[in-house]
Amino acid sequence: MSYKVFLVEDEIVTREGIRDNVNWRAADFEFCGEAPDGEIALPLIEESKPDVLITDIKMPFMDGLQLSRIVREQMPWVKIIILSGHDEFEYAQTAVKLGVTEYLLKPVSAQDLRTVLENLTITLDREKQQRESLMRLQNRVADTLTLDREKFLLRLVMGGVSSAEAVEQSQKLGLDIVARYYVVIVIHIELCEEVQSFDYYEYKKVEDIVANLVDNHLDVFFTKKGIEEFVLLIKGNTPEQLRYTEDRFASLLKQIVEEKTTCRLTIGSGQPQNRIGDIHRSFTEALVKVRGQLGESSLTPLGAENDLSDLIKVNHVAIENYLKFGLIADYDVFFATHIQPICEVALRSALVKHYMFLDIVLTVTQFVSDLGGNEAQGTLGVHKIESILARSGSIGQAREEIRNIFVAAFTFRNSQANYERSIILNQAKAYIDTHFTDPELQMSKVANRFNLSPGYFSTVFRDEIGETFRDYLSQIRIDRAKELLRTTNLRCLEVAYQCGYNDSHYFSFTFKRKTGLTPQQFRAQSQENYEIE
Repeated sequence: MSYKVFLVEDEIVTREGIRDNVNWRAADFEFCGEAPDGEIALPLIEESKPDVLITDIKMPFMDGLQLSRIVREQMPWVKIIILSGHDEFEYAQTAVKLGVTEYLLKPVSAQDLRTVLENLTITLDREKQQRESLMRLQNRVADTLTLDREKFLLRLVMGGVSSAEAVEQSQKLGLDIVARYYVVIVIHIELCEEVQSFDYYEYKKVEDIVANLVDNHLDVFFTKKGIEEFVLLIKGNTPEQLRYTEDRFASLLKQIVEEKTTCRLTIGSGQPQNRIGDIHRSFTEALVKVRGQLGESSLTPLGAENDLSDLIKVNHVAIENYLKFGLIADYDVFFATHIQPICEVALRSALVKHYMFLDIVLTVTQFVSDLGGNEAQGTLGVHKIESILARSGSIGQAREEIRNIFVAAFTFRNSQANYERSIILNQAKAYIDTHFTDPELQMSKVANRFNLSPGYFSTVFRDEIGETFRDYLSQIRIDRAKELLRTTNLRCLEVAYQCGYNDSHYFSFTFKRKTGLTPQQFRAQSQENYEIE
């Protein structure tokens, strides 16, 4: 590849002599333009974008140093060769400051100039290789980042990442996913010509169209579920805003795809969700609606409902509580109580069955993710849903398939160190924090609530929290009392009662033991500090 050179010289004889006598091709250069001064040269240089600029210093209107300064600022890659008939130090000094490549004194022979240009090609070749290497590296980094973003978004919509992890990972990947509401769209691609079952290049056209539209919208995120299926996650401030964005995006996408490809789209959307942890529910609805539109699931008459989440009600709270505290030995009772009633309805329709299983699998996946696992740990995985459905033709078969899902989740749950103890203690602390005003709150009452013996609960509480149940409860009550004494005019008797003490004398004794002051002294001290301030 030859490099381009531009010549600026006000003396026409000198300019034409250089232009016509240098063998540019032999030096691996292309002469791309000339001008008599810097003012005329500048727009021509911006248009031709040369690799090398040869310019005289002394010229009317705009001299060579002024031109070099502008070119250096606007096109820093250009190599500059200064020609001067004045052997003066100040010109050379200015040229060096400007970063010119060569400073040659007139008269310059064609051979001298060719030698300089041939030496420049070494530098230009090296810089070209460096730019290409940098570009390849940047492309690899960009490709890796794009792939990591797609993997993350797919895990997110499929419930394979906890809310905290989702926010942390999205920030690392440069994705701003935090919003008040979310909705998921699933897009399935088919060829209009049914004779041809697959055309990679047409599918790639659709992918590029979708990606380009998403790039222009900060509230829409794109990932691929497969070569024929894409997923869009849309965020917004209100459900109405989400629906507007969704409708506009879907209609524009269908219009462009129909105009520019031989494909048609099937688009399904879920219900808006206001939590990151519930995004997978919107994905479930969107995916099943697409399956229904494709005729992959034949509905028997169940009513005129369009919203599958209203057709069957999976009790997510019951499933989550069972996953947290349940045992596999209790599975039959749990299934009969919470799943069998909806399962009997779902088995009448392949579409609704698909929805039910997806919802259960994604709920379990979210639970495992919250414990620090991933889709491969603790669940059979959404990617195996088709085989699960194929084996679930009856209530008995469905019971066993769902049991396998829970067994996998329990196995992972039980592998986590101190899981059961940490769950119980967190719930016990939350219970104490909200019931400390109850004068009858005792350790035995809290232990019984969580089906533990008082002795075991006392030991576990002290080991995990670092203090006894009594000290923990007393500190919460005293902290509340300090707050009331500082911020209200309640009498000490009333403060004691609101903090869980029936006996004001015992309250005063405990308060002084914890703070070193009586309640009255503490209040007086607080007021003195306030007056000083």
